Amino acid sequence: MKSTATKRGVVSMDQKFGFGCMRLPLLDKNDQTSFDYKTFNQMVDTFLEKGFTYFDTAYTYHGFRAEEAVREALVKRHRRDEYTLASKFPMRDFQSAADMERIFTEQLTNCGVEYFDYYLLHNVGVNAYKKACQFDTFGFVQGKKREGRIRHVGISFHDTPELLDEILTAHPELDFVQLQINYIDWENPGIQSRRCHEVARKHGKPIVVMEPCKGGNLALVPERADRLMKEYNPTASVPSWAIRFAASQEGVMMVLSGMSTLAQVLDNTSSMADFEPLNPEEYEIIGQVVDIINETTAIPCTNCRYCEGDCPQTIAIPDYFALYNSSKRAVTGNISSQFVYYINLTALHGRAGDCIECRQCESACPQHLKITELLRDVSAAFDVTPAFPTRK
Repeated sequence: MKSTATKRGVVSMDQKFGFGCMRLPLLDKNDQTSFDYKTFNQMVDTFLEKGFTYFDTAYTYHGFRAEEAVREALVKRHRRDEYTLASKFPMRDFQSAADMERIFTEQLTNCGVEYFDYYLLHNVGVNAYKKACQFDTFGFVQGKKREGRIRHVGISFHDTPELLDEILTAHPELDFVQLQINYIDWENPGIQSRRCHEVARKHGKPIVVMEPCKGGNLALVPERADRLMKEYNPTASVPSWAIRFAASQEGVMMVLSGMSTLAQVLDNTSSMADFEPLNPEEYEIIGQVVDIINETTAIPCTNCRYCEGDCPQTIAIPDYFALYNSSKRAVTGNISSQFVYYINLTALHGRAGDCIECRQCESACPQHLKITELLRDVSAAFDVTPAFPTRK
């Protein structure tokens, strides 16, 4: 099973698990750039030692510093033929052809490499696709591929299957597509994982899976769901079910997991070292788990934090949603601990009730959540004291 990337960056397709560098270990959870390099180095080394090679990062991750972190922990410490590196072009962060060239060159410098094995147009939806057509971003990345700066070109996609079909029809030159696939979104009408998967298969595109655990939401499931999984297989972790579901789908060449602890690396690589697709009985159990989760999850946020970047009120949207979900799962109705966390967060961020409904967050949300409406619910739950602390 053990395999490595070649100098041409071709990863063995029987090795289906990749290291997502979107939720890296931090020294200060309130500072997305305070990388815990001691832990990250251990995670990288262990991942490679276990025979896995694929690392996925992006220009915008961790306050535009994740590529730098990958350079320090991976690129500077390992030979170029020991790993496969993917990064993404930020569709929201350029305004001209000159910007495209500048950002791409900056990314190579950030990562400390001469080429990317896999390179994607990031978070492609209807608006990003219009922009890509306007600036011929598809032509730009194909030019970089001809120059040898990119080995494989793809897109990460968060929109309707109809748009995906339109894009893949117009751009058959794309080598692969990255999709959000997990068992809770498989039939979700907002995400439509199954139908997007079918479109990718129709066009014969290999699939890289992102969010197999939906931002950690499928790593900690309700007690009833946990019990179902443990009764069937006591040795399998809850996250391993989600990762195996994604890896079991036809045409999937890689499943990414954003990891922030060494324990997560060990668990994930263990479950994928000798990968076995789900059997019919396991699929049936997952169907029951989906029903249970849908009963208890108020806001299906994945904590990607795309929504935070342009918020004029600096509202900690994903953190508030996580606290709100936690409060809704509190069987006793006691939400005092969530309220304390909320107060602490508002010392540095806007309250949920400070939302001015500009909806910039909604245009950035890959999950297509109605964030402004959901913030009203959060505000009703937590903005309840007349002596509320003011922002510093």
